[in-house]
Amino acid sequence: MASEKEIVGLENPALDIEEQVNYQPKKKEGKKKKKSKHGAEEDRNKPLYCVTDVPPWYLCLLLAMQHYLTAFGGILSIPLILSEGLCLQHDSLTQSRLINTIFFVSGLCTVLQVTFGVRLPILQGGTFALVTPAMAMLSLPEWRCPAWTQNSTLVDPSSPDFIEVWQTRLRSLQGSIMVASLLQILVGFSGLIGFLMRFIGPLTIAPTVSLIGLSLYDSAGTKLGSHWGISAMTTVLIILFSQYLHRVPIPFPAYSKAKKLHVSKLYIFQSIPILLGILVSWLVCYLLTIYDVLPSNPDHYGHLARTDVKGNVVGEAAWFSVPYPGQWGLPTVSLAGVLGIMAGIICSMAESVGDYHACAKLSGARPPPKHAINRGIGIEGLGSLLAGAFGSGNGTTSFSENVAALGITKVGSRMVIFISGVLMILMGMLGKIGAIFTTIPTPVIGGMFLIMFGVISAAGVSNLQTTDMNSHRNLFVFGFSVFTGLVIPNWVMKNPDFFKTGIEELDQVINILLSIHMFVGGFLGFVLDNTIPGTKRERGLLPSDESNLEDSGDMLAIDKVYDLPFGITSYFSSKSWIRYIPFCPQKGNRTRRKSGDNQTSHSEQQPNDTEVIKEFSF
Repeated sequence: MASEKEIVGLENPALDIEEQVNYQPKKKEGKKKKKSKHGAEEDRNKPLYCVTDVPPWYLCLLLAMQHYLTAFGGILSIPLILSEGLCLQHDSLTQSRLINTIFFVSGLCTVLQVTFGVRLPILQGGTFALVTPAMAMLSLPEWRCPAWTQNSTLVDPSSPDFIEVWQTRLRSLQGSIMVASLLQILVGFSGLIGFLMRFIGPLTIAPTVSLIGLSLYDSAGTKLGSHWGISAMTTVLIILFSQYLHRVPIPFPAYSKAKKLHVSKLYIFQSIPILLGILVSWLVCYLLTIYDVLPSNPDHYGHLARTDVKGNVVGEAAWFSVPYPGQWGLPTVSLAGVLGIMAGIICSMAESVGDYHACAKLSGARPPPKHAINRGIGIEGLGSLLAGAFGSGNGTTSFSENVAALGITKVGSRMVIFISGVLMILMGMLGKIGAIFTTIPTPVIGGMFLIMFGVISAAGVSNLQTTDMNSHRNLFVFGFSVFTGLVIPNWVMKNPDFFKTGIEELDQVINILLSIHMFVGGFLGFVLDNTIPGTKRERGLLPSDESNLEDSGDMLAIDKVYDLPFGITSYFSSKSWIRYIPFCPQKGNRTRRKSGDNQTSHSEQQPNDTEVIKEFSF
């Protein structure tokens, strides 16, 4: 499946895992490399393993597991949020099946993206951009949960009436996601994404993404209030691990041929701070439960912090189960739901394009060409279609957290992400694993939400770094969009019967769209940014200057990174009609820019001594 990589120094069997990760190859004397304005700092940022490199199998496995754990918190939290709108708060067994399904689909989409999509080491997972419109849809008067489903003593998970309540909601959500995903498939594979990105700038993306996190404050507050002490402990632990101890190495036993059995230091706090914070708080809750410190009466404050609230869900869950399309029944379609989900998909597409460029930069590849971006967005749309068919209650998108992890590990191999996708598929088939995670106490989840939703909000604001925020124009557009995006949905949700046109379907559409914070804020940002006069530099629409990276020789100058696998590109590149297919690489496009404005074929480029690489191909 893959040929071995040969980079000088990195295949030395005498080096242990830590040394291989931190190893810097020696440069051949006598060969001077053009120094960039960033100097030595740029060398430190150079990836040790680029896109087409294959690290040793054990390092691949460890790094793949780390990527899985990095995405774990974000993927896990989506079914837990949706369970409230689906009336599943007191059905832990079904929650566990949703968790297994979303991990299975995320792994499947990751394998598709790495193999046939943008072909960069970018992990796919659930998206919060679809959580907000999904919750807005499920909050409509006709979809609100019956009062008896909110009482744990009245809920019988095996009751046909209860099963019909949650499955009806989930099937409608499934159908809306599947139909809305067709928009993303069309935009991606037709090449329309390039046209749309001309009008979607930072002042559209920033309020949209920020409002995803800000709009979920109520869900986080409800869980936090179930036990403020446990929630605060979880939040403090995650902050401590991720911000204060992330550079503190922890000794672990290791083995290498040279050193035999020895102690190696790993930066575990940097890799899995969220998971560690959850595990420690979970353990504390378990100890408080077995010693009966926490109240056993469901009506008393603090009861939800007990670890035995979910009963024997782990024992009842199957050891092995394979999610399949239509497992909840035949999906149905809601027009209002489709339009709401489309708003989230547009936001997801804009964010993914930014992730592709960041991922390419961190993994040692040149910026992705148009055909790769088109293919990546199209595959994400196909992933959302599959997610809707399988019934995860969500779609799929590129995970920004894992793109950031590439910069930390300096390993940009797509083989690592491919293996991570396979691990998620396997984990999604282990029913007990999903059941275990449903027993996480509610206040622990609240503490995790406080961190995650805050980071999502900040990630939205970070899109403004390319704009001129000293401009009164930009301050007005961003401030007005965000504040209005909070005010209008809040009022509409409190007055759901205000809009009465006499057409039920139109009333649903208006209520859902005006209840979605990110739609209101993003729409206003889009309209104002494209109508109020402003220069491209002021709006942050000028392309970033990546010539320094390309000219320095630090970028992997191989266009084949983005070629289709299994020799598909080689077979079709000679066909004259291939230039009309916007998602297929074309042989004539393989050029790179050198210093000055000269265009030179990749075949004329001479690799330096540290870039003797054998590519692998699927």
